[in-house]
Amino acid sequence: MRLATIPRYPLTTTPTPLTRARNLEAALGEVSPRIYLKRDDLTGLAFGGNKARKLEYLVADALATGSTVLVTEGAVQSNHARMTAAAAAIAGLRAILVLDARNGDALAGNFLLDRLLAAEIRVVPDKEAREAEMQRIGDELVAAGEQPYVIPAGGSVPLGAVGYVAMVQELQAQLLEVSEAPGRLYCATSSLGTQAGLTVGVRAFTASFSVRGVAVEGSAHQLSDVGALLANATAELLGVEERFTSRDVQVDDRFVGAGYGKASPEGLEMIRLLARTEAVFLDPAYTAKAMAGMIADIQAGTIDPNEAVVFLHTGGGPSLFPWGEALLEPTTRSPS
Repeated sequence: MRLATIPRYPLTTTPTPLTRARNLEAALGEVSPRIYLKRDDLTGLAFGGNKARKLEYLVADALATGSTVLVTEGAVQSNHARMTAAAAAIAGLRAILVLDARNGDALAGNFLLDRLLAAEIRVVPDKEAREAEMQRIGDELVAAGEQPYVIPAGGSVPLGAVGYVAMVQELQAQLLEVSEAPGRLYCATSSLGTQAGLTVGVRAFTASFSVRGVAVEGSAHQLSDVGALLANATAELLGVEERFTSRDVQVDDRFVGAGYGKASPEGLEMIRLLARTEAVFLDPAYTAKAMAGMIADIQAGTIDPNEAVVFLHTGGGPSLFPWGEALLEPTTRSPS
């Protein structure tokens, strides 16, 4: 495997912690397996998150190709956009973000941080408008003599997914230290870069666990198909001979709720549960829905209480703040 030969620009503080969630286990009772949190919310770049691992490889490529500006897209509260702006600042590059305001454009959370990071921001009304704006920006930059490096949403291209192939090796070493061989790893999934990388990494490093993605948008069938294509392209990039089908990319789409970027009742309850048991903060768009998927499986008895599971915390903390009192239970809210 060619993992060690692929250039990486250092942006993360790794390894990130692997912690036992004993208070959460106690709250779940006898049905609970041993639960470990892989804390990729603590990757160290601009409030952390999973995108930093992908950006290490993408920024290295951008610098190697003489690029002068990183161009990427997402929603107004995009964690990926915030981290791309941060990576650009560290690497001495400009950043242009194309953000859609389908869920509002309040100057808070990630959107505020984008401004503090001095990214150039173009706001469009919806996801469909982003593609045209990205093309327009690329043309503008080339005409001005710039060298743009365009990063698709989530950094979900084979080179970005390499970051999560490498993470499996890191996690395997940590699991060996605590003498655990978990059966499952849960993560939020949307643009599939993280899950595709994990899927390749599991095969490449003969990990004990399968990867179960919990969708935050889209259907399981569609996401599994896209994930398999990305996993195969990532494997090919790394010289891994394994090939993947949609059956290898497990996706649970029961917790999408009202759609991308919209909190669900189950997700809000997960945010409260993790805060009061582990002092760990989830976000409404991604990790809360993923945690809801894992807890539902535990409570349904599909995971043996004698086993161990890993929950990959992919970050997203800054996007909590725009939600305000909606995150609180009625009994804890301030009187109106």
